[in-house]
Amino acid sequence: MSDAWLAIVNPAAGGGRAAKRAPAALDRLRATGVAVDVVETTRAGHGIELARDAYRAGRRRFIAVGGDGTSWEVVNGLFPEARGDEVTLGMLPLGTGNSFLRDFTQDGAKDALDALIEGRTRPVDLVCMTHEDGLLFSLNILSIGFVADICVTANRRFKAFGQASYVFGVFAEIARLRPDTHPLEIDGAPSERPSTFVSFNNSQFTGGSMHMAPGARTDDGTMSVIEVAPMGRWELLRTFPKIFAGTHVGTPKVTERQATHVRFTRAQPVDVMVDGEVLTVTPSAVDVWPGVLRVCI
Repeated sequence: MSDAWLAIVNPAAGGGRAAKRAPAALDRLRATGVAVDVVETTRAGHGIELARDAYRAGRRRFIAVGGDGTSWEVVNGLFPEARGDEVTLGMLPLGTGNSFLRDFTQDGAKDALDALIEGRTRPVDLVCMTHEDGLLFSLNILSIGFVADICVTANRRFKAFGQASYVFGVFAEIARLRPDTHPLEIDGAPSERPSTFVSFNNSQFTGGSMHMAPGARTDDGTMSVIEVAPMGRWELLRTFPKIFAGTHVGTPKVTERQATHVRFTRAQPVDVMVDGEVLTVTPSAVDVWPGVLRVCI
């Protein structure tokens, strides 16, 4: 079993910026005496395989070098196998959104590097979605409906614009707005009204600086469930800017509540945005796995 950190580098993250910036960041770690081994991903999903194989080989300390999607791949390579074991994740945020770290700092790149050097860690929860083919884990956000649609459009059409790609995605998707019904039970309470979107949040931010879930905490054993009732296009355009300050919560059509278990009461395939990635699954439940991962920050 190696005591060195394993840095899983996504060279494509941040429009290729990670490939240029990662060597200097990793050299700084080594210069302070931190032992680091490096592997690079070569395709989507490769980070899952690299993390899983390394865990099975005895590795317990990992660094995700990229964006939220890179961290997502590492986490989904480690879990569910790592539950009950102590695994630690550091981050070098060189991607597009880097949303998770905003709960802790406005200078994610510097503070995440300092935390690795100083050995600072904290326990964090994971949100787990059960679906017909297995489990999906999230550090940040799981969302269905409009938010997933935005992510698809941002990734396909506007990726080169960095964080602004999510804003451009909003305006593109408003043109074809389509509320839907996703019948749920939230801690046993039925919720069957139509919605523009529903999100299950472990941390507060998404899309870089959108303050989606002000009530979310990464270590309280709950997730923050945001439900947005159907809105017209102009109403959504008026409400959207409030998300950057978190003041959309509490407006008449936006609710936030804390929960530990959500059950989908109608099986249907949906697009799910999970930490910046979009997958089509048929979900049955969403649960919180309290304190199962240690994160350097």
